[in-house]
Order: sequence, then C-alpha cells, then structure tokens
Amino acid sequence: MSLASPQPPTSSGYLAKQTLPNWMRWVIISCLPAIITHILYFGWGIIWQLLISSFSALLFEAMVLRLRKRSITKTLADSSALLTALLLALALPPLAPWWLAVLGTLFAIIVAKQLYGGLGHNLFNPAMLGYVVLLVSFPGPMGNWPAPSLAQQTRPGFLATGAIIGQLSTPQSLLSDSVTQATPLDRLTSQQHQPSPAPTSPTATIEPAWLALNLSYLLGGLLLLYLGIIQWQIPVSLLTLLLLCSTLGYWFSPLFSASPMFHLASGATLCGAFFIATDPVTAAATGRGRLLFGTLIGLLLWLIRRFGDYPDGMAFAVLLANSCVPWLDQFSQPAVYGDRSSH
Repeated sequence: MSLASPQPPTSSGYLAKQTLPNWMRWVIISCLPAIITHILYFGWGIIWQLLISSFSALLFEAMVLRLRKRSITKTLADSSALLTALLLALALPPLAPWWLAVLGTLFAIIVAKQLYGGLGHNLFNPAMLGYVVLLVSFPGPMGNWPAPSLAQQTRPGFLATGAIIGQLSTPQSLLSDSVTQATPLDRLTSQQHQPSPAPTSPTATIEPAWLALNLSYLLGGLLLLYLGIIQWQIPVSLLTLLLLCSTLGYWFSPLFSASPMFHLASGATLCGAFFIATDPVTAAATGRGRLLFGTLIGLLLWLIRRFGDYPDGMAFAVLLANSCVPWLDQFSQPAVYGDRSSH
C-alpha cells in the first residue's frame, strides 16, 4: 500500500467496492459498542469529548486546507479527521476539561497529519501523537478517571457533565476518592515501583468496567476483521507477544507482575490491537511486516507497563513502532523472482 495514496484494504464482496470514506465510517461504526459501554460505566463525558474533539478536528483541518489551497469539502468528506477525533476522545478521561480535547486534536490534525502532507503521508498515528502530547504535558488531568459505576444516581447528568467539562461547574463531590480514582494500571504501576511489596500485597484484579470496555473493542475489532477492513496479523501478533511476556513475568515475579488476563482486560489493550495499531497508513504494508510490527508493539507495551513510569504504554508503543515501519517494510518485502541479490 502506498503511503502517498491510501486505499481501503483489499477485500472481497461488499467491501471490495467501498471507498475510503466508507471504510473510515465502518471503523467509526465499530467503535459504537465501546462508546455505549463508556456511557454505562463512566457517564456522559465521552459524548461531550466526542463533540469537542470532532468539532475541533474539522475546524483545524479546514483551516490548514484553506492555507494550503486544497479542497476542504472533499478532504473533510473522507471522515479521517472524525476517526482521529473519535480515537483521541476514547483515550481521554471522560471528565477531562474541554481544552485537553482541543489541544490534543490540534496536535493530531495539524502537527501529526497536515504538516506531513495530509492523509497518506503521516509517519505517526495522529490520535496517539495528540494523546502522548497531552499525557506528557498534563499528567494530572489526564490521570483523573472517575470511578466506574452502573448506578446512574452516582454520576452527573448530561448537562451537568457538560458544565464540568466546560469548567463552568466543579462539584465538590468530584474531589473525593469515591468519584475519582486511579485506574487498575495506575495501581499496578505504583505496586511495581515499591522497593519491597508486602507478602500480602494483592495481585492486580480485573475490574468489570475495564473488562466490559475491552470486550466492546473486541466485538468491534472482530467486525472489522469479518468485513476485511483490517488484517489479522497485527492484532494476533500483538496480543500473542503481550500474553507471552506477561505470562513469563507473572510466573517469575507474581508480586510485581499482573496476570496475562489482567493485561488483556485493562487499559487500551484491545482498542490498540484492533483500532490503533491497524491504521493502514502508519502500520507496515506487507503480511510479514505486519507480524513484525504487531510483535514489536506487544513487546514494547509489556516493557513499558512492567518497567516504565506510564501505566498503560499503548500510545508510546505504537508511536515507537511507527518509526520503525519504513525499515520493516523494506526488510519484509518478498524477494523478486530472478533477483540474484536475494540469494
């Protein structure tokens, strides 16, 4: 696949006749289960984050296209800016202040995408670059996740949530540990950095909200695989390597390492495997290259979670692997028949 001219993945049947915009929209549709799960466990914040990031993405892309004297309507119609906004919004804490979504989208659309020449020319995944900029620059608000709950009465309503995100209201209750708390991966990172854990130190447990969220991404990812929109090599190799490393780590050091199932059911594991790492522009183009690409992300993800200071590490792993894609593509190209240099 040429980076200069991105095309929908090769498939048969219905999708074989689909255009790039329709392919982008199928990816967006596949995120609907995760959005619904977000609402059920974390409230209406995800809807506000989606609205803010989507509006910002369309605005920033239109501004740059106007400066570059490119067609605004045609480019915005491909839905790539909306997909970038969606992936960024899903990574943000639901009650994050509005300016985080705006700033992250600015970096994703202008710096990671348009400054490279637009869709098909960017080296790094735009949504993950925007997310990493926010995570490094504003670790406080980026780590402020609300406690997941299915009880509606414990969460602010739709308009109250918008007031909080717009910083027009700050309910005192949001400052309590019962409403805001560390994620399971945050607690695991804190435990791993203790010099000597207590003998009764609890093993990281799988929380229902994060399990449900990752299962939602798995459902959407399986739909993308069934439709032929993504290829199997990246998610399979990524998850296999993560399971292998986490199994060995848990076997040798159970007090400092989480179980393999915990790694699968926490953080952005399945979102990254099916929706982020599979971006056809920033991933490897050949089958063997995609296997190596997914393997590299799985290894980096476990290393960052086990030894790094950032709890999840999916965004960093994807961006580091993105930088290796030109080499992976060159290394994994099949030998040309009759080319003596390949022997």
